[in-house]
Amino acid sequence: MVVDTVKENLCVNKLIATKKEILLVEGDMIVPDSKPDILNTICTSGVVCVYKKEVSDEKIRIDGNINTYIIYLADDSEDKVRGINTSLDFSETIQVPNCKEGMNCKLDVKLKSIESKVINGRKVGIKATLEANIKIYSNEDIEIVNMIQNADGIQMLKQDLKVNSLVGMGENKIYAKDTISIDNVDNLAEILKSNVCICDKDVKVSYNKILTKAEAEVKIMYLTEDNRINCVTARIPVVGFIDIPNVTEENICDVQYEIKNILIKPNTAEEHSIYVEIEIGVTATVYEEKQINLIQDLYSPCENLEFNKKKVTTITDKKCNKEVKQIREKVTLEGMENKSIIDVDITPVIEKENKLNSRIIYEGQIELRFIVSNNELQVETKQAEIPFEYTIENIESGENMSTNMEIEVTNQDFIVQEGGVVSSNIDMNMNMDSYRDTNLNIMDEIQTNGEREEEDYSIIMYIVKKDDTLWKIAKELGSTIDDIVRANGIEDADKIYPGQKLYIPKYRRPVVNTEEASMMNYA
Repeated sequence: MVVDTVKENLCVNKLIATKKEILLVEGDMIVPDSKPDILNTICTSGVVCVYKKEVSDEKIRIDGNINTYIIYLADDSEDKVRGINTSLDFSETIQVPNCKEGMNCKLDVKLKSIESKVINGRKVGIKATLEANIKIYSNEDIEIVNMIQNADGIQMLKQDLKVNSLVGMGENKIYAKDTISIDNVDNLAEILKSNVCICDKDVKVSYNKILTKAEAEVKIMYLTEDNRINCVTARIPVVGFIDIPNVTEENICDVQYEIKNILIKPNTAEEHSIYVEIEIGVTATVYEEKQINLIQDLYSPCENLEFNKKKVTTITDKKCNKEVKQIREKVTLEGMENKSIIDVDITPVIEKENKLNSRIIYEGQIELRFIVSNNELQVETKQAEIPFEYTIENIESGENMSTNMEIEVTNQDFIVQEGGVVSSNIDMNMNMDSYRDTNLNIMDEIQTNGEREEEDYSIIMYIVKKDDTLWKIAKELGSTIDDIVRANGIEDADKIYPGQKLYIPKYRRPVVNTEEASMMNYA
């Protein structure tokens, strides 16, 4: 006979697979007829755009491009600095075991390195290395039995748990557009270099709606008609709404931004401005914290119970930790006499993560690429590194926590001092998302199958073995925890010890290894 139960719904956003893949992208750039030949390259940079990702059985396909800029020394009588720009396309299929069509993919593609080599005066070869961090998720709706109706005589082992149940997911496409003004005295000749990053991310959750807020920081280096190099930086608001049913202010929301396309072009000389348009994909994943009273095990001293049992992995204790890390260091650059800094590329890299009891320690370095010039506008690059350490304190069982650290550079300032010493002031937002995996024992299809066989004995003596619990003993011998506690005057049902002798009321004949247990029967 089927036992009537009360069930509660839980949606599990299960991590199916993770993979880190190194992608090599190569291509050639032809110098336009309007530009002079290349003598040698000075600096190569790029911004990764992923405009399509597709999950299928056992693989994921990624389509995108690297918006690439090359600063070069022109092969002409004046040896001027010039720049060229191209879109380096790539399409990669990556094998990911256990993923299936319809699953969700969280993708983070970073530019690890990019370099260019002159093939001839009109042609440049480009090689880029990308790091793709892939996480595949599967959403599963499960029903949890948390109550049994008419449960007379049925013994239940319950556990109070807090879990993060998936409320829903949604996405939106945002176009961040702006016209960035340059100095009125500057007549822009060409763009030498640009960089785009998403920063100052924020999210507000309201009823049925997610408000995502961020800024696209755009930094552009350009050449003027009178052969000067200048830089301009601007921030463009990135604001959008994502509709997700049943979300509330109490929910936790993860938001991911992906740059899909970038358009940067100078306006007319009279306007003294640059038009910027960025296509950004935004994905929101919303969780609610649920308190559940989960049945871990059950039995009846009087009847035989049958049920299905499966293990489900979900997440709990999901949190977001945000702090500012300030770097105040000095680095020495050789050959900086009579030179000034035009621009600095900053790349924070985490090299090691140590989880120790109640804290997590990150060790890494900040990679700096300085673009410098002298009074004759001869441009070159210089490299430097600043090591850093960042610690998060007061973490409960940090070694059992899954973490994801994202670093945003928010402020930077570099001052050249005597002897080529550069005073570096860098502020970084350290954004850590964390959660723990927890295993749930889910029961279903509970039914009775006849009465349990009982002997004529009313009580036995049982000697406690290692790893025994009162629940385990009561279930095995057909008793109840309450009866054992009363019969033995036990004050704390969670505290029994090996070798302890217990009187067990009402039992059935168990199958017990005589070498592991000792019994004395009483009529």
